[in-house]
Amino acid sequence: MAKVKKLGLFSFAIFQALVMAIVGLIAGILYSFGGLIIDALVSIGWVSSASASTLGLGFGTVLAFGALIGMPIIFGAFGFFVGLIEAFLYNLFARWFGGIRIDFQEYE
Repeated sequence: MAKVKKLGLFSFAIFQALVMAIVGLIAGILYSFGGLIIDALVSIGWVSSASASTLGLGFGTVLAFGALIGMPIIFGAFGFFVGLIEAFLYNLFARWFGGIRIDFQEYE
């Protein structure tokens, strides 16, 4: 059994930023296509614009697709800073509590 005694601050922060950017991309896709569906339904008249709070396809649709770029960037930046804090706190507390034990198994 091995112990993780210390995490590299920037290597963990970059890993966390990458994971969160992927989550942001998935969230951006869901947000964009959800907005597109609502705007399309309003445009063809199946949903009233008053109940959907939108006028149909237009500038809002363009902004919704901007989430495909914006959300991964925002999530990635947030993940980087949270990763720095997490790695710092782990390194601080691992000294007192011994770190995390991991059992590596070899597969044949």
